[in-house]
This record gives sequence, structure tokens and C-alpha cells, in this order.
Amino acid sequence: MPSRAPSSPLRRRLLCAGALLGASAAWAQGGYPSQPIKLIVPFPPAGGTDVVSRVIANEVAQATRWSIVIDNRPGAGGNIGIDAVAKARPDGLTLGTGQTSNLAINPALYRKLPFDPLKDFAPVVLLGSQPVVLVVRADSPIRSLADLKARARAQPLNMASPGNGTVGHLAGSMFAREAGVQLNHVPYKGAGPAITDLLGGQTDLYFGTPPSVLAMVQAGRLRAIAVTAAQRAALLPDVPTVAESGYPGFVAEDWKAVVAPAGTPAEVVQQLNQAFNAALARPATIARLREEGTTPRGGTPAELAAFMKSEYARWGAAVKAAGATAE
Repeated sequence: MPSRAPSSPLRRRLLCAGALLGASAAWAQGGYPSQPIKLIVPFPPAGGTDVVSRVIANEVAQATRWSIVIDNRPGAGGNIGIDAVAKARPDGLTLGTGQTSNLAINPALYRKLPFDPLKDFAPVVLLGSQPVVLVVRADSPIRSLADLKARARAQPLNMASPGNGTVGHLAGSMFAREAGVQLNHVPYKGAGPAITDLLGGQTDLYFGTPPSVLAMVQAGRLRAIAVTAAQRAALLPDVPTVAESGYPGFVAEDWKAVVAPAGTPAEVVQQLNQAFNAALARPATIARLREEGTTPRGGTPAELAAFMKSEYARWGAAVKAAGATAE
């Protein structure tokens, strides 16, 4: 009698084991990498995540002579691209740029995801982080968080964001809870229309990342009130942090990290980590990232794993507190 085929779950486990053995053997026999490395960026070209990914990939490629190809796969708040990474062969030839939205916010924002951010990836390295910048119109009477709190207590203010469940939305929501005030959330489809309405007087304030507001701040059309990082931003040295403005410990940053599929050989992960850390330490890389308002980070895979776990819990709580959902 012919033997029965393994059940579906068992078959998947056998196929996964075979892939892992094949990946380890290929690494051991032919050296790494044996082919071009594909770095999946889960957002469109020219956006913040894409820019950081290309800067770092270019530095790594130049130093190592590796071929690194950027593959933009936008959609569903970064879920489509990062899911492709989770399901790729764990041979170190497919990596992805994960960040705050798809690895920390979306698991609580979406009812169901096709990947588990804490189980389906091998953390490689934390690339960098950006603060969220609170801005108002240049002619606004609000000049500090104390002003904002006083005015919001007298009458709720309208807070623009680049979209429901974005880092800007949740950072603003977190601040409102800390300050004990009500901010009416007005979500937009991106930073552009949100800032246009802020300038036009339809809203009172906006929480956004540096690339979306720096030009307007430097042109004198917007006033930066505070940044949400632990330290002041290099490009906005005169703007205080939320923490030093009366809210100790307040931090809300948009971060980006390189991850590989779970099961990628530890030797490959370590080699990648060393290459990316070396790139992040170069003066040219640091200067280029800071132009975008990004602070280079780096660190070990274990440190990134712990960071992802803590951010998953923190942003998940923020999503639930804000009542934000997405389909």
C-alpha cells in the first residue's frame, strides 16, 4: 500500500526544514552572498523609508562589493512588502525594511495580519529613528506645550495627521492623554493635504516626521513647538523635547530596521549586522541620514529583538487607547 502524504501542517514543517538546511549548506559551501541581495522596501520610492533604505544599502554595497537591489512593494501600510519578507526563503538573500508602522502599530491596528512581527522575522539591525515634530502655523498664538494645554482646556483643538493609525496620529493621541486634554483628530491621506489645511486654518496643529515639516519650518510658515524624541533633533536644536517641556519620559519615534525571514542562519545575520553597523558609523552615512532628520542607531540583533518587542507592546497600547482601526 502506498504511504500517505504528510498532512498539510507537517508538510509545511518539512519544507521549512529543507529550506533551512539548503540555506545553511549554500552559505557554508559557496560563501555569502552567492547572489544579489534583495532589500524589500514596503513603501513607495522617494518616501522616508525608501530614502533611508537606499542610503544604507548603497553604503553597504560600496564597502562589501555586494550587489543589493531595492524592491519597492508598497501597500496596506507596509503590510504587503513585509509579508513578502516573512514568506521568503531564509537564505539571507531577501531582507526587508521594517519600521514602526508594519512591525509595531499595524498588529493592533488591523484585525488580522498574514505575519507575526515577533515570530516571523530574524532581526538584523536598527537603522535609525526620527522624532515626531509638533507644528502650528507661524501666526498661531501657541508657542509652547503649556500654551497648547491651556488653549485645549478652554476649547478642543483640531489635530491634523497624515492618516488614521499613523505615527503622527498616535503620538498626538499619546500626548493628549498625558496632558489631559482633548484634541479632535482630523486624518488626511498623507502629509501634503494635512499641512495644506493646517496652513489654511482648517486645523490647529500637526504631528509629523521631519521630512514633512522641515521645509515649512525653515521657510517661516510653520512653527515647531516640540519634538517627541528623547533628545533634541539635530536639525531643530532650539526646539525642546516633549519630555523636557513637562512630560518626563515621553518618547514617540518613527524607526526603521532591517529584518530577514525567521530561520535565516545566525552566521548570515551576524555578517549582515556587521556590514550594516559599519555603514551606519561612516561620517558620510551619518551626514546623509541627518539631512532627512534621521538619527543613525545600529546595535546587535539581540538588541533589535528586545527593542521590537517593547515597541510592539507600547504602540499596540497606543492604538487601543486611541480606538484606531484599519481594514
